[in-house]
Amino acid sequence: MFGIFRKKKKNVESQSTAIEQEQNQETKEHENNAEKQQEIKKGFLTKALEKTVNNLKSIVPKKQEKIDFDTVEEILIEADVEYDVIEIIMDKLPKQITRVQLREKLISLFEIAPDANSSNLPTPFIELIIGVNGAGKTTTIAKLANMYKENDKTVLLGAGDTFRAAAIEQLTKWANKLDVPIIKTKQGHDPSAVAYDTISSAVAKKINHVIIDTAGRLQTQTNLANELKKIVKVCNKAYDGAPHQKLMILDGTQGNTAIAQAKAFDEMVGVDGIIITKLDGTAKGGALFSISNQLKLPIFYIGVGEKATDLIPFDPDEFVDKLLDGIYL
Repeated sequence: MFGIFRKKKKNVESQSTAIEQEQNQETKEHENNAEKQQEIKKGFLTKALEKTVNNLKSIVPKKQEKIDFDTVEEILIEADVEYDVIEIIMDKLPKQITRVQLREKLISLFEIAPDANSSNLPTPFIELIIGVNGAGKTTTIAKLANMYKENDKTVLLGAGDTFRAAAIEQLTKWANKLDVPIIKTKQGHDPSAVAYDTISSAVAKKINHVIIDTAGRLQTQTNLANELKKIVKVCNKAYDGAPHQKLMILDGTQGNTAIAQAKAFDEMVGVDGIIITKLDGTAKGGALFSISNQLKLPIFYIGVGEKATDLIPFDPDEFVDKLLDGIYL
């Protein structure tokens, strides 16, 4: 009789040990995966800022513990930081500036923008993508869709750029490649109708994320500006509170000239956040300080390259550290 109890106890102990080993293995795998993702992110940021950092190194070829005031000012000018913002950075800094002193000033420029709240998102969560032609809207939509899919979320795309047949075709190709559904119509049709149909379909199918493209437009084109305002109103009719985010795509190679575009769109429909594209193609990475500070808008993501995985969340600390690593010990 007591032998039976001992056997049962041994079985329970061995089961408990097996469960603990499995949990430890899962924890280890999770930690290894997190470390791997962090390394990928670091490599991505290095690629994104390579030209900007090399530009800074041309001014400070050898890393230093302290850099003099005039040289820091020259570095900021070369990185395409607006002069008004440079004055904010340089205010009250000493003649010889340490990494810690400069870092504190640079980080503070991003603190003026509100934090993005990604908790308790409605279903569907509807994003409207806006920006000028050539900024990388379509590719960025694909990257967002891929990111949501990787987080086990369902996605529906809306081909709201009915101004160009090529835009509908390009987004359809991405939808097929990523295996996500898309709502589309023919060139010249009403983009507001596409937005309405996309949202209605997402509500019926309980889709997690809706991403709606819009025609690439210049802020000076009145007819397209009115069209954009109409799309926003129709989104709200289709689903109360939509669009939940209006994301402005800015071409990183444009530097500070992108600020005027974003300001105009913000006044037009109210922009909620920024995604910077093509950052690897420019030495003007310092423009991000001006963009965030002048627009008072959060930078959500930065994109590099044409692959669906070439998008990472923007982290101000990592961004600033990567720049300073090139010139400070």
